[in-house]
Amino acid sequence: MLDSDKYKKELNHFLGNAHNILLICHVNPDGDAIGSMIAFGDYLQRSGKKVNMISPNHLQEFIKWMDGVDDIMIYTKRRKHCDEIINSSDLIIMLDFNQTSRLGEAEKTVMKTNIPKIIIDHHLDSGSFHDLLISDPLKCSTSEIVYETVTSLNGGEYHTDRFAEAIYVGIITDTGNFEHGNFTGTTFRIMAELLDKGIDKEKIFNKVFNNFEESRLRLMGYALYEKMVILPECRASYIVLTKEELDRYGYSKGDTEGFVNMPLSLKDVDFSSIIIEKENYVKFSFRSKGEFPVNSFAQKYFGGGGHYNAAGGDYYDSLENAVKYFLESLKNFRGCEE
Repeated sequence: MLDSDKYKKELNHFLGNAHNILLICHVNPDGDAIGSMIAFGDYLQRSGKKVNMISPNHLQEFIKWMDGVDDIMIYTKRRKHCDEIINSSDLIIMLDFNQTSRLGEAEKTVMKTNIPKIIIDHHLDSGSFHDLLISDPLKCSTSEIVYETVTSLNGGEYHTDRFAEAIYVGIITDTGNFEHGNFTGTTFRIMAELLDKGIDKEKIFNKVFNNFEESRLRLMGYALYEKMVILPECRASYIVLTKEELDRYGYSKGDTEGFVNMPLSLKDVDFSSIIIEKENYVKFSFRSKGEFPVNSFAQKYFGGGGHYNAAGGDYYDSLENAVKYFLESLKNFRGCEE
């Protein structure tokens, strides 16, 4: 387990001096960002703290059903109000990210404050803008870290239905329902405790993973049949989707979630990328199995990062040039000929 006790004294110091606490997650939040924020917010509120939660931008459909989501303010929708909340807080806790750029349009307001800042995260290469860092890159999710941190602060097991559901969602989304990630025996012991408390795993699974429109399934079929490219010499695969193709299939935010993992089911592929054309840049998502460090690849060539087997980055040029650069980078990084 995370040695939460080594953080406990310092964390209690910050919490003890704070009455108005802001929790904020990263831009384009996933299930772990929202789950960890809702879970920690639940604990802090029940500990007598005033808690506000902000997401830098909109939430994806597959997490909008969660208990606690209605308490989250969207910065891009209520900018002035969110700025007031940020500036009136006496402690800011940032969850599931460690680079200021991940604050999106809220970055300027958050970073110009002198308010103490705590990071709770599981990604590598943390920035230096925090007063306290609670991080373990060997954990599968920030939600797992929050669970252990709350258990330590509480002096034992803490449970509410909202807390349990949020932790469960955070863990299954960041591991793809245990298809990838740094999950361990500790992770499964946490899941067992949540299940013993009555978590409705079937409901949660269907809400998270079986909640898409017909257009998404058709887009998936098109991406795999028409757009998937295999590079045998590099043991790699990539999919390129243009804005026109996404529009053709009625793309909604989150529709391509999970596509990048699918080529990894091929026995001779251990690296996969999906390359998506955005308005002013090209977005890359990388996944691998085994010993291909996609976080290093993303950081070296795309200014990104993430985990050993799951990472991403951006490229600010045309789609054609981005794909060309990607292929050259892959060849150089892996020493293969595509």
